[in-house]
Amino acid sequence: MKILLLAAVFTILFYAFHRAYKNTKDVIVNRVQAKQKTLQDECVFNILQLSDLHLENISISPEELKHKLQNESIDLIALTGDFLDRKRTIPKLAPYLQKLNELAPKYGIYAVFGNHDYVLKDTDLDTLKNMLAEYGVRLLQNENECILVDGKIVNVIGIDDYGTGRSDLAASYSGLQSGTNLVITHDPNVVLDMEKHHFDYLMAGHFHGGQICYPKAYHLVKMGKLVRLNMIKGMHVHHGKNFYINEGLGQTGVNIRIGSRPEITLHQLALAEEKEIKTAV
Repeated sequence: MKILLLAAVFTILFYAFHRAYKNTKDVIVNRVQAKQKTLQDECVFNILQLSDLHLENISISPEELKHKLQNESIDLIALTGDFLDRKRTIPKLAPYLQKLNELAPKYGIYAVFGNHDYVLKDTDLDTLKNMLAEYGVRLLQNENECILVDGKIVNVIGIDDYGTGRSDLAASYSGLQSGTNLVITHDPNVVLDMEKHHFDYLMAGHFHGGQICYPKAYHLVKMGKLVRLNMIKGMHVHHGKNFYINEGLGQTGVNIRIGSRPEITLHQLALAEEKEIKTAV
């Protein structure tokens, strides 16, 4: 009887783990309209966001990724951190970057680092930086870059990882021109310190949508105030400003998902007319 009971428990656990692993292959493409009261719809900026690839545990191939996106009109690609955390995984990034370039984003590819990327040290981190540069990815570490979209200024603002203490808002916003402020960062908790820094839209990742949400993602509590406010994925508003938390493509720790799915996000951002632009701090 005891043997039968153990066998039944083992079978249930095996099925549950197998199902949780299969969830990592069930990649969802979310389409998001970033609605803002001050923005008009005459000029729409199409952004592809990928976050938290965690290439040690990713269940979509570069070819599958391109296939899902090859018919999309993409103006800009935003990579919001946590590519990997082991130096031996760095070569695995190259084919993903190649396929993203083949999508031909009109205004290029921008990226920030996350906490896992900073596990790499010295020359290994430099190797990762060099690979991004080799494939034309603009890495922003508390920097910004101005691009002109149909005569409208878009400031792409890259804030370095908040959770590891690398964020510098003053540097990130230094020298901005008046325009639409698009922020990319890894840890969304940074929005709690941005009351005096204007942004029209912010994209982040970091939480994986909980990754394992059964019955709730209690393990995320240590990851900042936003979790306690039940802001772990999707669209949210803080001080009247919209921000989006991507669930990530890869997994960290155990390669399973329960109550969450890998995510690709296509954002539509309406750009401000000159008369509507707010001055950034």
